[in-house]
Amino acid sequence: MLKFPKLSALCVLFVGLSTTASADKLGIGRAALPEEIAIWNIDVRPDGQGLPKGSGTVADGESVFTEKCASCHGEFGEGNGRWPVLAGGQGTLKSNNPVKTIGSYWPYLSTLFDYIQRAMPFGEAQTLTVDETYSLVAYLLYLNDLMDEDGTLSDENFTEFRLPNEANFMSDPRPDVVTVTQRAPCMKDCKADVRILGRARSLDVTPETED
Repeated sequence: MLKFPKLSALCVLFVGLSTTASADKLGIGRAALPEEIAIWNIDVRPDGQGLPKGSGTVADGESVFTEKCASCHGEFGEGNGRWPVLAGGQGTLKSNNPVKTIGSYWPYLSTLFDYIQRAMPFGEAQTLTVDETYSLVAYLLYLNDLMDEDGTLSDENFTEFRLPNEANFMSDPRPDVVTVTQRAPCMKDCKADVRILGRARSLDVTPETED
């Protein structure tokens, strides 16, 4: 029988190094500076916390939308091709073809502001100014009949606007439960055999040809 005494010694060495590394600081890097944290700290909450100072009008939003958004979302938020629809859809959520838009489905206006500020326009994320973002949100409110065409949106009146479907969203009341990674795996009463109960092909979601 072959024996590998050196391998056992290496295992002990690696375990020792791992224990030491987890117990002691490695002396790598430094604490992030406040100005560095500020670059990432741009989330906006439903209560308005995190909103930057600024304002924008529906009229200005229309111009920005036409230039930077309409190629994907359509001139009136109707969506081009398979790009997301942003306006309309009220009263469709219980139908066979629900249209989930800002005015029909979304719960919080802060979600819209946060996403535009963080990820739009597609391919040019975070190139919009604060006022352009407020203007776009104002224009999208207008498209969903939630703001007059001469309206202005700012950090001061932002929380006054509520989306129609907000009441249909609620916090999960269930207590936190232990996740799989936080408990020991069950290693008893295992099934002796494994049976395939369904296949994607039977659900017609698998292409029939390699093309």
